[in-house]
Amino acid sequence: MSKKWLFALWGGLFALCAGLGFLPEPEGALGVLLTVLALASFLPPAALLYRAVREQDRHTVLLVRNLSGLSLGLTLILLMLNFWSALGSETLGTVLYGLLVVVSSPMICSGHWAMSLFLWACLLMVSLRHSRRRRTQPPA
Repeated sequence: MSKKWLFALWGGLFALCAGLGFLPEPEGALGVLLTVLALASFLPPAALLYRAVREQDRHTVLLVRNLSGLSLGLTLILLMLNFWSALGSETLGTVLYGLLVVVSSPMICSGHWAMSLFLWACLLMVSLRHSRRRRTQPPA
């Protein structure tokens, strides 16, 4: 599968998870389906990262690294703001939760927050390891 299709699949699955993340408390088969969909949304970036490491495509490794770090960082910020929004208005809480659903779509879609955060962290750690330039010659 080409890199372009993997990026498109990743974006499509992410958007689908974001839309389905607004479903209120899915149960039964729907909950299982959403968990599988959330897990599937991590396959395209993993495949992109695997290919990028194998082909020494530093640009794709850096892109996966930056998107993973951005997702984890924004998730942390929005989670903290969502907890603090309990002191504010209901509208503020609704808006912040909506932002959290969009930014952390696999996490909210599946309902298994630790799983999604762990998979983002795995992508980040692998991409961090392979994003450093390896010099074969000393600088002149």
